[in-house]
Amino acid sequence: MSKLSAFAPVMLFATIAAALGLSLTNDPHKMPSMLIDKPAPKFELAAVDGTPKPLSSDALKGEVMLLNVYASWCPGCRLEHPTLMKIANQKIIPLYGINWKDKPGQGGAWLKQHNNPYLAVGDDPTGRTGIDMGVTGVPETFVIDKGGRIRYRHAGPVTDDVWQDVFEPLLASLRKSP
Repeated sequence: MSKLSAFAPVMLFATIAAALGLSLTNDPHKMPSMLIDKPAPKFELAAVDGTPKPLSSDALKGEVMLLNVYASWCPGCRLEHPTLMKIANQKIIPLYGINWKDKPGQGGAWLKQHNNPYLAVGDDPTGRTGIDMGVTGVPETFVIDKGGRIRYRHAGPVTDDVWQDVFEPLLASLRKSP
């Protein structure tokens, strides 16, 4: 056996280990979305139990707005909820929701317990709409412009700091554009 063939398994292992190590340094909150600057996918979702309005992609036009994807089982959703309530109560921006992959009744019960910040909430029990939107987990929040185009995707909780540092500057620039 030559020295080169004895060394090959070591090199293969080192290459795989390096690739895995590099993949662990990627920030999942900064994953790119293929839908940026594209129209939001078409969808029609039934209203979440206990909420008055269903949600369809047709509602996502006419003004700059947020679309938040949440689930009752999501710890990050619980973390961001006070910020979403402030946004809704102060009427800073229209806020719509998609309840993602929850069991029947759980999304509505969660909103009843924690209060509902959304103008309309669609129920996505299979996750199909989330998949079409490129959702990789919850919570995720999308900024949608007046024309119904996705302008930004945020993976992770929208905390007060994230709101001030990321969303406020972006929304200010979008509101100025025609």
